[in-house]
Amino acid sequence: MPSYAFVTEHTVGHVTFERLLREAVAADPAIEAEWFPLTYPPRGALEALPPLRSNWSVRSSVRARRLLGMHRRPLDALFFHTQTAALLSGGLMRRVPGVISLDATPINLDAVASGYEHRVAGRRAERAKARVVGHALRRAAALVAWSEWVRSSLIGDYGVDPSRIHIIPAGTRVPPRPPVRTPGERPRLLFVGGEFDRKGGTVLLDAVDGLDVDLDIVTRSEVRERPGVTVHRVQPGSPVLGELYARSDAFVLPTLADASPHVVIEAMAAGLPVISTPVGAIPEMVLGGTTGLLVAPGDRDDLRAAIERLADPALRASMGAAAHARVSERFDAAVNARRVLDVMADVSASR
Repeated sequence: MPSYAFVTEHTVGHVTFERLLREAVAADPAIEAEWFPLTYPPRGALEALPPLRSNWSVRSSVRARRLLGMHRRPLDALFFHTQTAALLSGGLMRRVPGVISLDATPINLDAVASGYEHRVAGRRAERAKARVVGHALRRAAALVAWSEWVRSSLIGDYGVDPSRIHIIPAGTRVPPRPPVRTPGERPRLLFVGGEFDRKGGTVLLDAVDGLDVDLDIVTRSEVRERPGVTVHRVQPGSPVLGELYARSDAFVLPTLADASPHVVIEAMAAGLPVISTPVGAIPEMVLGGTTGLLVAPGDRDDLRAAIERLADPALRASMGAAAHARVSERFDAAVNARRVLDVMADVSASR
């Protein structure tokens, strides 16, 4: 029976990815698994020191290496999600083959830095950072890239051998068929985004001002309700969120900066057409004009025009059906998690 260790960032949307991966592992009695979820808050006196407390990459890498070093039973393969947890485990991956999964490289994130309020350091510091990250990436026996956007960066920016990269997007549960929707008098839109401003929520509120639509907003940010706009405090995976997907007519996420937002494929699985922006890997998820519409980030008028275009029930229905079909084909969690485990088996067998 192969024994695998899974080191996962327990932050933001990565929690959903880990939960679905755990379900796939639990369904396979031939796998023995150890899980090391890395939560964001500092733990212990060491992580409370200033250099670690303020740097998640260093803190998660130190914690991951310490936890793996304490694990005494033999392991056949290691799995890291994401690369930030693997930065100090290059030596370990010489002895135990490692798989690194990532939704974005640091250079991918630098490309959308302004939206994340992420500061790109000077040229010398960025080169040093790229060397450290590249060392860990090249030590891995295989890499799981969530998108072509990530794969291109791994090859072009970090010199990773293309033969070791597997494009396996994160997935979601896909129902056999989406809910049957009866168009109401006013289209009902849904927005889901914890960081309201970065996800384009403010632009969305401006865009729907004066439109004959209802808007449900799910966020942890402080947003004031107004006529036609309802704000929900809902945890990821909550049945309430599923109900909101089912009763909506379209999903809108005009995000300013993102990698592979999980809520997009959740909405598509529910048979919703999606309005979003061509940032990160979103164009690989939402096919503009087929499964939804892509608008310029921060462009209120472009977003408003897209919402008005989806006032047509027939267009919403056709795009929603195409969205469900695309998720079934490319983003099924059970299928994609099994593909990840197959990669783990391959690197373990080739040890």
